[in-house]
Amino acid sequence: MSRFIYTLIFWAVWSVAAAAQALTGLARVDPAGSSLTDGWFGRTELVLALSQGVPFRVFTLEGPPRLVVDFSEADFSALSADTLLPEQGSVSGLRFGVFRPGWSRLVADLSAPMLPSDVQMEIDEDSGAARFSLALHPATVEEFAAASGAPARVDWGPVAQTPFVAPTVPDRFTVVIDPGHGGIDPGAERSGLVEKVLALDVALRVNAALRREGIQVVMTRDRDVFVSLEQRTAIAHQAGASVFMSIHADALSDGGANGATVYTLSEKASDAASAQLAARHNRSDILAGLDLTGADDEVTSVLLDLARQETDPRSAALAEEVIAGIGQSGAPLNGKPWRKAGFSVLKSADIPSVLVEIGFLSSARDRRNIADPAWRAQMAQTLADAVLQWRDADAARAELVRH
Repeated sequence: MSRFIYTLIFWAVWSVAAAAQALTGLARVDPAGSSLTDGWFGRTELVLALSQGVPFRVFTLEGPPRLVVDFSEADFSALSADTLLPEQGSVSGLRFGVFRPGWSRLVADLSAPMLPSDVQMEIDEDSGAARFSLALHPATVEEFAAASGAPARVDWGPVAQTPFVAPTVPDRFTVVIDPGHGGIDPGAERSGLVEKVLALDVALRVNAALRREGIQVVMTRDRDVFVSLEQRTAIAHQAGASVFMSIHADALSDGGANGATVYTLSEKASDAASAQLAARHNRSDILAGLDLTGADDEVTSVLLDLARQETDPRSAALAEEVIAGIGQSGAPLNGKPWRKAGFSVLKSADIPSVLVEIGFLSSARDRRNIADPAWRAQMAQTLADAVLQWRDADAARAELVRH
């Protein structure tokens, strides 16, 4: 089945769903009626029970092979990927959540190339409840490649493609705060704590603290919505950012990392743990089901830009201010608090940028701290104070260079 037909299915279902209901409210996913099962001859069937019919679209992506289903709009909060996902089946990973305002997304990682068929949404005429289903069948690499790719033109509705960026005053000191992950990409999850929620909470507190000092602040996201890595750096450039700070609370598989850590950009990671974290962060777009097959290497190429000769030392100075501030506040610091790695969100050649891990959810001590709202408020104030300290010191250094 071609991408064109998948899009036709989307519009056909829109018409059916609109006839059944006014398309208001969320379509809640019922775990009791939902399933993902492997059957005979390599066939896999996905079934989602929905409280109402909604528009949807289905497509597949390469590198790695993924199935993507978009809904307008589905509430997956009652569904658990762990309970739905068969052990060692044809689907190796499953995630779902908000992709953009008004739209939800399900992404299934495929163990091997498979193409969907029998895609349908059946709507009960009496209750309005719906049953979405599709089948997956094995395909050759060539067949999968020919059929894969996001639909070229689909009306997402009135919401802008890029998150809104508040108007900024030109030539005014502007801080762009970037809460890590969001929407369909939750980030790290441990003991009921979710990185995307914690990062947004701290980022909003940093925003408030800086605004109280009269600083112009732009957020890459101010709610639980997915923002691609490319969009995050684009927002910083659109806002004319003076500085960019990305906030995270990740986890490492070995569980050994703890304490706040500040990262600046480097083509070569300073250590294995930093390389692991950068690889995880840089997979956000893949996790959210973005088609990266046509992406060029423009972001990476900025590493060679001569502007980095000026920006790198300024980023390093910002990292030092943040580390000093955290140390003075009494919050735990990592044993090696300043590290380097190739984080995509730090690759703006002309904007001093740092990524701050306020702690690691894989550390029991850090989890206790990060779970405490008072601790997060203190950390946010510390980060805001460090930005202000850096601004003044950076301006003084620039004045000395001019003289």
